[in-house]
Amino acid sequence: MQIFFSFSEVKLVDVPEMNYTCEDQPYPRGEICVRGPTIFRGYYKDEVQTRDVIDNDGWLHTGDIGLWLPGGRLKIIDRKKNIFKLAQGEYIAPEKIENVYAKCKFIAQCFIYGDSFNSFLVAIVAVEPDVLKAWAASQGIQSEDLRQLCVDPRAKAAVLADMDSIGKEAQLRGFEFAKAVTLVAEPFTVENGLLTPTFKVKRPQAKAYFTKELADMYAQLRDAESARQKL
Repeated sequence: MQIFFSFSEVKLVDVPEMNYTCEDQPYPRGEICVRGPTIFRGYYKDEVQTRDVIDNDGWLHTGDIGLWLPGGRLKIIDRKKNIFKLAQGEYIAPEKIENVYAKCKFIAQCFIYGDSFNSFLVAIVAVEPDVLKAWAASQGIQSEDLRQLCVDPRAKAAVLADMDSIGKEAQLRGFEFAKAVTLVAEPFTVENGLLTPTFKVKRPQAKAYFTKELADMYAQLRDAESARQKL
C-alpha cells in the first residue's frame, strides 16, 4: 500500500518473518518506507550502510512497523529489527547471536529466544544429523534414532559446550550466551511454517511452535538456580 504526502511518498512493505503484510485485516501492516526530495539521502562516505537502508528505487526503509488506520493515519506498532530486552534490562539482537552459533558444527539452524520476564537466553537447535551421530558413535552412545539422540542429556551438554566455545571466540557478552538448549531432529522449513520464502526464521511462529520446549527450558533453569541458592 502506498500513499502520497506533499513532501514525500509513504508505503508499507510486507515483513513475512514477523507476520506483517499489507493484506492484514482489518488494517494493512508492514515496514514503513518513505521516498522524496526531503528524505535522508544516505550515510556520508558509507555506501554499504546506505544500501542497507535505501533500496534501488530510492525508498528509505525505516525499520519501523506501521499500521494504516482510517483516514490515512499511520501508527507505529513495532520495529523490524528483532531486538528485545531481558529481565535485567539488557538488549538482545538474536539474529547476531544466531549467526555466531551457526558456526557450531552441530547446528544446522538455530532459534534464540528470550523475553523481559527472564534473565537468560535459550536456544532451539535443529541439528546436523551426520555430525551428531558421528559424535555419539565416538562417545560409545548407541542410538539409531535421531530424535532419541536429541533428547539425550549428553548430546545436549556437548552441543551447549560447543556453542559456549564458539561464543567465547566471537566475544559474545555474558548475557548473550544461551544457557539451555533443546535439540530437534526436524529442520526449520517453509513448509512447517518456521521459515519465510527467503529462509529467515519466522520468530513469532517459532515461539508458538516451540512453546512447550521454551517453557520447559526456563523451568529447568529456574530449578537449577533455586538449587544453587540453597547450597
